Amino acid sequence: MNRAQVFEFFRRLAEDNPAPETELEYGNPYQLLVAVTLSAQATDASVNIATRPLFREVRTPADMLALGGEALKDRIRTIGLFNTKAKNVMLMAQRLIAHFGGEVPRSREALMTLPGVGRKTANVVLNCAFGEETFAVDTHIFRVGNRTGLARGKTPDEVETKLEKRVPAPFRLNAHHWLILHGRYTCKARLPECWRCVVVDLCAYKAKVFEKPRVRT
Repeated sequence: MNRAQVFEFFRRLAEDNPAPETELEYGNPYQLLVAVTLSAQATDASVNIATRPLFREVRTPADMLALGGEALKDRIRTIGLFNTKAKNVMLMAQRLIAHFGGEVPRSREALMTLPGVGRKTANVVLNCAFGEETFAVDTHIFRVGNRTGLARGKTPDEVETKLEKRVPAPFRLNAHHWLILHGRYTCKARLPECWRCVVVDLCAYKAKVFEKPRVRT
């Protein structure tokens, strides 16, 4: 895509969904950090089911330590890799209290010193909690970036670098939300729903699917 096409790509996504948000439910930056950590290799919907009751008890790292590791495991047992995630969340709470006064830090470098927090998680927290213009490249954004030609790369870091360079100013804050939602609900992995895509004519994907599969009765 050239510069004008990239602008039009995001203009249409913005027109279709003017106020995109993460589908993870949270009440403060710490809860968001926990939710994003739990969402690795899990759906947002499954995380929300577990965290709704959890977040009624836990609003701060101190609350999490008071809850304890075994109780946390019981509350997130329905989420994949819950043992490892519970361990990381408890260690994260300890480090937040010991090194950051119980507050979620506002820099990527500091966030990535926390157990279980990689670049993608840090970018989500910076964007959603603190309004930073970051690009959290998950499987959806990686697929959309490569499939459409918007930001091709062999790794998530390469796609993120391309997005940093290519996304125009008016759309930078919400870009990663639009791309995630587009990948989750329209540009799906197995069968992209090109017949209802608002940017289909800008997309470089050659095997476009223009017929909606018939539902057998």
